[in-house]
Amino acid sequence: MHTLLRDGLPCAALALALSLNSPASHAAGNEIVLGASVQLTGPVANTGRYYKDAYQLAVDQINRKGGVDVGGKKYTLALKIYDNQSDVNLSVRQYTQLVSRDKVNFLLGPFASNFALADSAVSEKYQIPMVQGGGASDQIFSRGFKYVFGTLAPASNYFGSTIAMLKQLKPVPAQVALLYADDAFDVSVAKGTRPLLEKSGLKTTIDERYSSNASDFNTLLSQIKAKQADAVLVAGHETEILNFIRQAKSLDVSPKFYSFTVGVPSEDFRKALGADAEYAFGMTAWLPSETLKDAWFGDAAQFAKAWGAQYHYEPDYHAASGVADVEAIVKAIEKAGTLDPKAVRGALAASDFQSLYGHIAFADNGQINLDQTVIQVQNGKPAAVFDGSKFLRDAKYPMPDWSKR
Repeated sequence: MHTLLRDGLPCAALALALSLNSPASHAAGNEIVLGASVQLTGPVANTGRYYKDAYQLAVDQINRKGGVDVGGKKYTLALKIYDNQSDVNLSVRQYTQLVSRDKVNFLLGPFASNFALADSAVSEKYQIPMVQGGGASDQIFSRGFKYVFGTLAPASNYFGSTIAMLKQLKPVPAQVALLYADDAFDVSVAKGTRPLLEKSGLKTTIDERYSSNASDFNTLLSQIKAKQADAVLVAGHETEILNFIRQAKSLDVSPKFYSFTVGVPSEDFRKALGADAEYAFGMTAWLPSETLKDAWFGDAAQFAKAWGAQYHYEPDYHAASGVADVEAIVKAIEKAGTLDPKAVRGALAASDFQSLYGHIAFADNGQINLDQTVIQVQNGKPAAVFDGSKFLRDAKYPMPDWSKR
């Protein structure tokens, strides 16, 4: 079952669902309850929904396949999800409620590093494992916490494959601009990107922070044009990237290359921009390949098909990482043979399995490391271009001026 709430109170339309899925029923019977606070409304709800949908699809599929074996006893999974309305303070309160009042067994994460950074302090305080695939900031995993596990690769290396590719492009960009929002994820991206650029010998001509949820990029775009930056690397959230591209077109700012930490893998992003999304580069740690297999969906291609049938939009790496979060908890429970949080935490730390998302093996700090594949929008679709060492197909480079598209 799945309960959706706002501000810790049930939506009227879901009152019946709440009565069927009350805290008392969570603690009884053969249910394992996974709790999360996710952005279902507010500025980042467009990406937050991936996690709600991923958790639900994974729970439903695992239950269909027989549920969870705990020391020879069968359990079913249940979800309890709150809408944090894209408010980090509300999210912390909701996670506190999940563990202290609702008594959920284990925690799944929110979207975005600043949320995961704050919310994981709750899991650490109460010593309830949280597996999250929405926060990649190195800050989350640098505090010595033992109860948070992450299925996104370190933010500090998000542009690693991109920079390796830049060195192989002809002509190599002479001037690079690095732009990043002032939240935990994007600051980590920038901090890790600077030494990568320096080591590669690429000249950084602009290194600027902007406010999260910014809507006006005119000043930064004017700098890019004035300093003739050939390549632009932008760390931000999807709405910011959409604003950046639209204003770049409006001001006729046409670098040879631009790449974004988010957006390009997303169907909604490409639909929002239409033809203007063409040529944009991004990165992803996941593509729906038949070679990525798991115990419940079969493989990533079958998962993507099931996702499309259920939700009528394409999954991206956010979706796959969310499913991997649920799978990691289930694997750990079955390995531990108990629902004891400390025992499951130990089994999570020792995780070593193949999922439809990729190889799940957490480092000592609780984070996995997956290589980023450089992708580019080509003919309206994200095409895999560079795997970190070699080209998988030709990059469309340099990008044509807006006036020539």
